[in-house]
Amino acid sequence: MKKLALLLEKSGVKSVIGAADVEIENLTYDSRTVGRGSCFFAVKGTQCDGHRFVASAIEKGAAAVVCEYLPDNIATEGVTFVVVDDTSACMAQFASAFYDDPSRRLKLVGITGTNGKTTTVTLLYDLVRALGHKAGLISTVVYRIDERTLPSTHTTPDVIRLNAMMREMVDCGCEYCFMECSSHAIVQERTAGLHFAGGIFSNITHDHLDYHKTFANYIRAKKMFFDALPREAWALTNLDDRNGGVMVQNCRAAVHTYSLRSMADFRCRIVEQHPDGMLLRMGGDEVWVHLLGRFNAYNLLAVGAAALLLGFDRGEVLRALSTLRPVSGRFEVIRANDGTVAVVDYAHTPDALEKILQSIGEFRREGQQLIVVCGCGGDRDRTKRPEMAQIAVKYASTAIFTSDNPRHESPEAILDDMTAGLDAGVRYLRITDREEAIRTANLLAAPGDILLIAGKGHEDYQIIGDEKIHFDDREKVAAVFAQMRK
Repeated sequence: MKKLALLLEKSGVKSVIGAADVEIENLTYDSRTVGRGSCFFAVKGTQCDGHRFVASAIEKGAAAVVCEYLPDNIATEGVTFVVVDDTSACMAQFASAFYDDPSRRLKLVGITGTNGKTTTVTLLYDLVRALGHKAGLISTVVYRIDERTLPSTHTTPDVIRLNAMMREMVDCGCEYCFMECSSHAIVQERTAGLHFAGGIFSNITHDHLDYHKTFANYIRAKKMFFDALPREAWALTNLDDRNGGVMVQNCRAAVHTYSLRSMADFRCRIVEQHPDGMLLRMGGDEVWVHLLGRFNAYNLLAVGAAALLLGFDRGEVLRALSTLRPVSGRFEVIRANDGTVAVVDYAHTPDALEKILQSIGEFRREGQQLIVVCGCGGDRDRTKRPEMAQIAVKYASTAIFTSDNPRHESPEAILDDMTAGLDAGVRYLRITDREEAIRTANLLAAPGDILLIAGKGHEDYQIIGDEKIHFDDREKVAAVFAQMRK
């Protein structure tokens, strides 16, 4: 519980109408969760305007309302109105103050980019815990407060929940927090008001253009994160990405670089690669890791570099790197008794799919079939659909196009978009039922072949219309292997 006046101290306000000494028991931007003593934020969202729900919030007992304008015909008696220029920005400042600035009591590291965010933050969390420290994790797959697990609802949750979770992390003794920072969250100011010790840029390729409209806007969204880093923080950027330098232009933080191809502060090279792992040379040291693929070499290099920038001993970091295991649904390998291998991966962008296929190609033997099952989500960026199909047929012995999360689109229409640009004579299959597509891939595979099941990874559901139906690629593959490859 906090006095409203205390929360107002760090927040730029245009005017306060009513008493500033009211007690605030909780913060919310969802009128359905308002209760006695709530401070309700009327946020202008992409789908609806929170100002429409001010009357409902007052009826439910809101003590204060933060808004950008006073709605018409609203009774102001007994409620304090705080008028601001930007409700989202104010909510970030309020949340930080309400929970006593928890991000300043942690070493908070954020990562942004198109691909690799989940793997990198999860491996950092695992590495720091392996070195004996308590840590928190905020990722697409799961949220963790030391050993406690919470279900993940967004890649980056709203700023109120973020500060609440970080407060719990501080209270249970966590020293570090590693979090994904999505482009949506950055633009929507969900990371505003947080104090970052460091930031990592992984890479950027075409994605989320349904939201950002142009690739230039998408780049600007990512760059906003680095523009906001404080002078005492560090920024670690991938020099091999053509926008790696752009991200840290005019960045106040200390800039460091990592690369597999160029001169950089932190360098790495793949010495050899096998189906069970790879040998990396990091600087002057070699380390065997249990992860595969060039993209994972980048992820591990970023993890190792970040750990060193956080002050950990180099020898201890290398030892910890050698113990790390793949993240759920990221290049997750399932083996059949006859040597057939299925790789389940979240790759749902053209760049991610191509990197996965290239990585498989690095250990694929001559004569070994590669059967690829992939699709594209509905109500999302349509421009990447034909690219996904072209990449799949380029690398696969056989490509099978199927449903991902069709949402409110026709699965057949999505497959039409995917296959529209394919050359005549290119061999592929269209099977809209995802379970049947996985079963067909298995029927086509000879013992020892490789299956790639791409697009959903860790997800254990399919979204069809407004319904979320249980569906887990890993479960389906394991079941098919058990039935057909005993």
